[in-house]
Amino acid sequence: MRIVIVGAGGVGGYFGARLLAAGQPVTFVARGRHGQALREQGLRVTSPLGDLHVPQVDVVEPGAAAAPADLIVFTVKLPDAEAAAAMLPPLMHPGTVVLPFQNGVDVAEVLARHVGAAAVALGVAYIAAHVAAPGVIAHGGSFARLRFGALQPAQEPVLRDFLAACKRAGIDAGISDDIRRTVWEKFVFLVGLSGLTALTRLPIGVTRADPELRRLLRDVIGETWALARVEGVALADDFVDRQMGVVDALPAGMKASMLHDLEAGRPLELPWLAAAVVRRSEARGLAAPANRFVAAALGPYAHGRPAAA
Repeated sequence: MRIVIVGAGGVGGYFGARLLAAGQPVTFVARGRHGQALREQGLRVTSPLGDLHVPQVDVVEPGAAAAPADLIVFTVKLPDAEAAAAMLPPLMHPGTVVLPFQNGVDVAEVLARHVGAAAVALGVAYIAAHVAAPGVIAHGGSFARLRFGALQPAQEPVLRDFLAACKRAGIDAGISDDIRRTVWEKFVFLVGLSGLTALTRLPIGVTRADPELRRLLRDVIGETWALARVEGVALADDFVDRQMGVVDALPAGMKASMLHDLEAGRPLELPWLAAAVVRRSEARGLAAPANRFVAAALGPYAHGRPAAA
């Protein structure tokens, strides 16, 4: 199968490198210094699961001509999703499946506007990875998992082929029998983790040890869980308690990617995380004061470091 990865950052770069190292042809759509480094030096990954270097990488600029893909793995940051989605049609043939691995719950709607709902599946990536330097992906922690699923029956053969490619590459991958629920399970957790680490500018260990911050974290997660239930997603009654248990099991030094973006002065995924909870809650007649607080406090940084800072 022909795989094109749109976005060679932490998620796309890590899993793309694993696929390439196992002999699966992959083309990256990448730009700037990172894209140039991939062309000139290849792709390097540092990881507790094993370092690797792929010296030859097929890279095209966004908008450049490329052979149509059977599967487009869509891993751009959410602030870039709309613009990147608009460039997908030339990379597609009638049977192409677009598989996004974004943090929010809105990306399927963004993609459908540009490629049609019939092409869009859903996926979830569980990994802490980022671009450490041009051409270098740094993976931290002991987990790197992919879960994905079809939204249309016609997508299933392509996703089964992708699963087989992942297995050959030693990637922990699986097909979810309820991918919408799987996406929301991660979303509920990530809204809390991203919001509180970015809000405090500190790793999660500080939040979970402080009674008031811990209460705020639980409220953020609880509001997002309530929204999921109202939107028809069957999250368990004890889901919030279980997520707090997951928080307690995390390395004390863990930071969400949104905090890394904040520290670097980059745009934040805030509009698709806490702010999305506020927006969707209002549409459903729900109050979300904890998420509203997080969204308001981080709002000045949503488009990058403000000039006053």
